[in-house]
Amino acid sequence: MTTSATPSTPAGGARPSGGGAAGAATSGTGDKPSGADTLVITAVPAANKTAPGPGPVVGTTPGPAGPPGPAGPKTTMDSARSPGAKGGRHRRRAGRWRTFCFILWRDIFVTGREIAPFLGQVLVEPFFILFVFGKVLGELGYTTPGFEQVLLPGVVALNSFLVALQNTALPLAIDFSWTKEIEDRLLAPIPTALVAVEKAIFGAIRGLIGSLIMIPIGLLLLDNVSWPLHTLPQTLGILSLGGLVGGCVGLTLGTLAPPRHISIVFAMTLTPIMFTGATQFPWQSLSDIRWFQILCAFNPLTYVSEAMRGLLLPPEGPDSIPLWICISAIGVACLVYGFIGIRGFNKRAQD
Repeated sequence: MTTSATPSTPAGGARPSGGGAAGAATSGTGDKPSGADTLVITAVPAANKTAPGPGPVVGTTPGPAGPPGPAGPKTTMDSARSPGAKGGRHRRRAGRWRTFCFILWRDIFVTGREIAPFLGQVLVEPFFILFVFGKVLGELGYTTPGFEQVLLPGVVALNSFLVALQNTALPLAIDFSWTKEIEDRLLAPIPTALVAVEKAIFGAIRGLIGSLIMIPIGLLLLDNVSWPLHTLPQTLGILSLGGLVGGCVGLTLGTLAPPRHISIVFAMTLTPIMFTGATQFPWQSLSDIRWFQILCAFNPLTYVSEAMRGLLLPPEGPDSIPLWICISAIGVACLVYGFIGIRGFNKRAQD
């Protein structure tokens, strides 16, 4: 149906003249017209909308091009599906990742300016482990031949894991308690979870750098050790995963531990992690000490150390955990500790 405003006309189509009763009714005083000249609101069927008539037809019925529908939802759906809306989402997503990369680059740049303290942090402990266990005890005859080749991959894996853990947990505890520097990161136009991920990835990068530095030092310090160059891409991947899982564990410790107790938490966790991570011995050799072997299996560092030994030791060397099991266990640990760490980070950020 179409609403129209048309003057009524006789059946013959001729407009009546001013004479007669109707003319007298309209010619006088300007009162509301009546009769033939009365403005009549009629409902014209849609089929007659195109019929010729003396007056304009005002209608709201949609044309035959499409079925009628609410204008509001249709407009919203059209705008959501438009290329401009999709381009806007892509630009926002690209802007978030660009901001993420800028924050990460800023942290890496600060590391370059503080290279001396960083080297002191990543070199002292593993250097003395290699020197005492690999050099001194070997020359005193307390270790068996070939122990150096077992020790070096474990210490390199230890450095990637612990450096990442410390460089994630300790800065988080400081930022959330005293300096409040984390508030500047939270104001960045990226989700809070990405700020936590950036902290873990930055710790992993530091752990990778620290482990790579230890490779030439170990080759110079120890006798009868080798590092096959053809395994370099695989070892880089394992060390990167070791740094990432260390960063996720550090994210968990840095957000769940109270800042005033972070030193106690480090003292209670770092030493057990170090000596249950199969860094000084192959995990398979613990078959006679079953309870300790099971305990070491819960430490993610064990799988980083075993993966490094599986890549570097000769085939006639000690057996190691298969590489695919090590990578799967590291991936599961990253997911579990990363999830817990991000939840703890979001909770601390809202306090």
